[in-house]
Amino acid sequence: MDYLTDPLFLSRLQFAFTTAFHITFPPLTIGLAVYLVVLEWLWLKTHDLTYYRQFRFWAGLFAVNFAVGVVSGIPLEFQFGTNWGPFSATVGNFFGQILGFEGTMAFMLESAFLYIMLFGWKRVGPKMHFFATIMVCFAASLSAFWILVANSWMQTPSGGHIANGIFVVDDYLAAVFSPDLPLAFSHMYLACLEVSLFVVGAVSGAYILLGRDTAFFLRSFKFAAVAALVVAPLQALVGDLNGQEIGRLQPAKVAAIESHWETNKPGEGAPWNMLAWPDPENERNLFEIPIPYGLSLLITHSLTGTVPGLKDFPKEDRPPIVLPFYSFRLMVGVGGLMIGVMAWTFLWWKRGRLTPERAGENKLLYLAWMAMAAGGYLAVVMGWVTREVGRQPWLVYGLIRTADGHSPNLTAGAVGLSLAGFVAAYTVLSVLFIIFMAKRLRLGPDMDELPPPAHRRGLAAK
Repeated sequence: MDYLTDPLFLSRLQFAFTTAFHITFPPLTIGLAVYLVVLEWLWLKTHDLTYYRQFRFWAGLFAVNFAVGVVSGIPLEFQFGTNWGPFSATVGNFFGQILGFEGTMAFMLESAFLYIMLFGWKRVGPKMHFFATIMVCFAASLSAFWILVANSWMQTPSGGHIANGIFVVDDYLAAVFSPDLPLAFSHMYLACLEVSLFVVGAVSGAYILLGRDTAFFLRSFKFAAVAALVVAPLQALVGDLNGQEIGRLQPAKVAAIESHWETNKPGEGAPWNMLAWPDPENERNLFEIPIPYGLSLLITHSLTGTVPGLKDFPKEDRPPIVLPFYSFRLMVGVGGLMIGVMAWTFLWWKRGRLTPERAGENKLLYLAWMAMAAGGYLAVVMGWVTREVGRQPWLVYGLIRTADGHSPNLTAGAVGLSLAGFVAAYTVLSVLFIIFMAKRLRLGPDMDELPPPAHRRGLAAK
């Protein structure tokens, strides 16, 4: 197949590109919003100016990230109408409602309180400002919830049936809370927190290495380290539970992710291929490094649990293999490295190396945090690649094939032109993001900034 002349492939590539670009921004928006709530609560409780100045500094980074996330996300929903018309016509009465809820319940709520959070210090009192920060955090999390509702329903459609070419909702709550949603949302939300914590730690580490406001950033670095010590292992646990659930709900996806061809016989464990090179045409792996019983243990928590192989599924129902196989391993590898960096951090902390006097000695540690901050974004993108490519050839699993959901009258030239436009626009957006974020980081925190008079109650006592 000549992919460059295939409008279906180009539409998929366009959606993949715009999604991969956009998805790098919501995790930091969600995680930083939670962090800002904690900082403002600590400021109100202790009246320690460091927490106020921490809030103002990280809120500036939040604003830049939020703005680019909004701009880059808008084109995604339009593509459902332009490139995926039959899909939208079939499921729009439910799927469109969910996306509408995300816009009206979450995005509008977040936008309404964002101005107060960023610029309302002189206009509202402490309680109202804290409420605004909480609402921004709540709305950011609510946005993630509705997006995962839509995507999880595509993974495990429930609550209705297709009649006369239209999805008819029989049980609205069952459709919203599809089987995939609880663990998928938990896994993604923890990923947002984990990425944000490593960004906070990486930025703080960079300032410490530069010798700028070391005590100030050592506090945020330690906060990120303590929180990540909880979040990173919890993410691994939820990921394991999610893997078992996918094995039950989408066994073909698991077989593709693991390049597992033959169903293991009763009493024999399925091996886990740590590395392999799949050969889909000949239904085998050209080479593999197997760990005996590993796949059965991972998917069924039993050494001899049955894991269906790809050969159990018709060829037309099998997902692609190479991409989910390696994207999954990249995601898991980054997660393991993050846990390793956490162990390293607390080893240095225990040895007294995380004090204002000695913090600058830990160059390699801070560089590792920076690498893991970048790796966190890579893991998020690879996780979504695994999730979405592994669902193929279905647009809505078991109901609508991807080829059947594509707009039939689109030409390769039209899609290619719009794809080129997106690449150009997002390149400009990336440059602007880097410029504004770099400018904000160069300025750093204002260590002389004082809160407005209405927010200084109790400050004199401190």
